Amino acid sequence: QVQLVESGGGLVQAGESLRLSCAASGSMLSYAIMGWARQAPGKQREIIAQISPGGTSDYADSVKGRFTISRDNAGKTLYLQMNSLKPEDTAVYYCNHRNIHGMNYWGKGTQVTVSK
Repeated sequence: QVQLVESGGGLVQAGESLRLSCAASGSMLSYAIMGWARQAPGKQREIIAQISPGGTSDYADSVKGRFTISRDNAGKTLYLQMNSLKPEDTAVYYCNHRNIHGMNYWGKGTQVTVSK
């Protein structure tokens, strides 16, 4: 099984930055597509960034240009650098891992709150 643990969330003011980390454990991590998703109260979970084993990244329009996803070579650590944060970014942020069998794994999430 794959275990994911997020960290780095907190309370910041609009315009500030925050960096999230995700520690992954398990097997075949380097072959997985990993990403970040977020969920605000009353809204659906939204995938906002993904990165392939080769390092190709994709972003949702809502965060493109402000957030940057990265990973280490072995896929043991995933990062999300968040700049120019807005109150609309307030949500629980989850680390996502999709293995070669197409199975999704999720962390328990870390809260990010952006005040005005």
